[in-house]
Amino acid sequence: MSEWVVEIGTFIVQACIIAAIVGIGILLIARAKSEGDRDLTLHVEALHDRRRSRARRIRLATTPAGIRKKLLKTFQKEDKHRRKQKADIETPNVWVLTFKGDIKASATEHFAQEISALIEVAKRDDEVVICLESPGGLVHAYGLAAAQLDRLREAGLTTTVCVDKVAASGGYLMASTAHHIKAAPFAVIGSIGVVAQIPNIHRLLKRHDVDVEMLTAGKYKRTLTMLGENTEEGREKFLEDLENTHRLFKHYVGERRPAMDIDALATGEIWYGSEALERNLVDSVGTSEAYLMERIGQAYVYRVTLEAPKTIGRKFGLAMASGVENAVLKGVSMLEATGWHRR
Repeated sequence: MSEWVVEIGTFIVQACIIAAIVGIGILLIARAKSEGDRDLTLHVEALHDRRRSRARRIRLATTPAGIRKKLLKTFQKEDKHRRKQKADIETPNVWVLTFKGDIKASATEHFAQEISALIEVAKRDDEVVICLESPGGLVHAYGLAAAQLDRLREAGLTTTVCVDKVAASGGYLMASTAHHIKAAPFAVIGSIGVVAQIPNIHRLLKRHDVDVEMLTAGKYKRTLTMLGENTEEGREKFLEDLENTHRLFKHYVGERRPAMDIDALATGEIWYGSEALERNLVDSVGTSEAYLMERIGQAYVYRVTLEAPKTIGRKFGLAMASGVENAVLKGVSMLEATGWHRR
């Protein structure tokens, strides 16, 4: 009996320690995020200057020491000519944004603020390039993210989405808002479909004489449940809701990509970049780096990012948040049962 008490006591102590650690982690995460939201800083990096600086460093490193001084004078003349040319000729700007999506499209809030900043300053002949990477996620989250990109179109700005790795499901919903979609040859494109998985342990509970009471006001307030007994009527309503979401998804993409055969392509399938081009899911094949290098030869190219200060507390909090989120997502993938509507 005493050994059992000791084991129970040890378990309680360990549980308390784990709970305390998790609690501290949550507080640090919340503090880091709140501090970051208050002190966000907009960074603008001139990619054309970065490219020129790197090219010059290579040229200097490979030039004999005796003629480096002459090469430096040549660089100074080039810079003087470029400044004069910029003053005389109005060169268009290319603004580069980055969106890396998770299941909740967590980057949307900062992304929206970056877009607001660009709308204030961008000229009609400017272009906005969005480097997009996302496998999709929650319906409402990616619907909001896509709506932010629609704001650029409504402001009269030309938009190009570059996909190097994946823009599937909700990620493709976002990409479809652009005037031009460029995908790398093996980028994953498509997955125009909706999925929901919900585990049900009603029979397990029933076997152990556990009853679950669920009270609702409204016939379809809860259609499927994890704990209670699901009905055929509930399943039919749940499927009807999925079909309606899919219909809205198809309409949204089809309206913005009229050249697509949306009914034939909205099957939930994915295609690689070169295959997606054949089906009008994208407009060209290539990488974002190659495209930006091309545009640097024609315009001034600026990367715009909204960043939080990199304090020690924030680094620790965000690292813990990332670790927790990765662990949860890994567990969800293994169980294959999120219980959420997903695009």
